[in-house]
Amino acid sequence: MKRRTAREKALQSLFQIDVSESEPKEAIENVLEDAKTDPFLEQLVFGVVEKKEEIDLLLRANLEKWNLERLANVDRSILRIAVYEMKYIDEIPVKVSIDEAIELAKNFGDDSSSRFVNAILSKVKDSL
Repeated sequence: MKRRTAREKALQSLFQIDVSESEPKEAIENVLEDAKTDPFLEQLVFGVVEKKEEIDLLLRANLEKWNLERLANVDRSILRIAVYEMKYIDEIPVKVSIDEAIELAKNFGDDSSSRFVNAILSKVKDSL
């Protein structure tokens, strides 16, 4: 599985966890629909779930005039994946994590999601 596909599946899994409070393993199984799992996908989903409090603290510190809970679920999940990559996966350049998050926002968010995600992640990058 390509990393971009793994990120998309991770986004779908985390969205499901966020909305319906599914267990991570169950959410991954649901989005894979009997396809083979991927170590990067699992790393993202389990990593974001495990580090969610730290990630959310970092996001809250960089959201101006926004409340994390009021963000669209898709945008919040995209931001969490990107921050997890930026902070905890050293072999992925920060620029790549931001670019991939912007692409996810273009594909899964609304018209303004990609600009919003870019702005927040640029602030997060500066604070890391």
